[in-house]
Amino acid sequence: MTEITVPIEWLADHLDDPGVRPVDVRDAWEYDALGHVPGAVNVPFEDFRDAEGGDVGHLPGAEAFAERLGAAGLSRDDVLVAYDDTNGVFAARFLVTALVYGVENVHLLDGDLSAWKRDYPIESDPVSLEETTIEARRVEGADSPIVGYDEVIELLEDRERDVIFVDTRDADEYAAGHLPGAVRFDWTEAVDPETRGLRAKDDLRERFEERGITPDRPVVLYCNTARRLSHTYVALRWLGFEDVHIYEGSLTEWREREGELVES
Repeated sequence: MTEITVPIEWLADHLDDPGVRPVDVRDAWEYDALGHVPGAVNVPFEDFRDAEGGDVGHLPGAEAFAERLGAAGLSRDDVLVAYDDTNGVFAARFLVTALVYGVENVHLLDGDLSAWKRDYPIESDPVSLEETTIEARRVEGADSPIVGYDEVIELLEDRERDVIFVDTRDADEYAAGHLPGAVRFDWTEAVDPETRGLRAKDDLRERFEERGITPDRPVVLYCNTARRLSHTYVALRWLGFEDVHIYEGSLTEWREREGELVES
């Protein structure tokens, strides 16, 4: 699979393929009590956020992430298909985390568990795989989608690069304070309310273009804690955007460091 997303039908057809691993990122109690895609392992959202550094929204570190994947029985050779039951926003964060740590064969299920249940069964028994040892190393330099506070400052001041900053929060949050010059694209606007997955490509592309978000411009995404932006990152990559970056610290860090905010 080369697409960053996979259709529900594809996953249903390939559940029995060796190495195809659905990854349920909901809380453990939801996974246990509410059922899950057959064969899915559980890697809860909080397991791939920094639990020790105090930096809300930051990545957990390569070693911690590798240990969590290994504990779930996953390997780098597996085809990982992440899903949640919230239109994919938490699962997208798993995908971004995996890519940052060099785990490349990872995909977002195009539609969530509620969408899956319309046509396919679920199971309630937990899936336990033999633990593995997996290596993960943070991708650095030009290959990394991550930008930090200092780089954001530089990009805001660099008029020649024509960078567009995209706020993926809702209208009230944006109005209360956003990065100078940032446009707003609420992450939920990329969601098709019927399929609970991404909108059709032409529709989605038009919605981005209306905000000036085009493939020829570098894009920097942010929200509050680098969760919602992950969904928009997947949507842009799905459309073929290549120059897309994530401000990992987002507005939590920006406010702590007293960065400039604009009200509207």
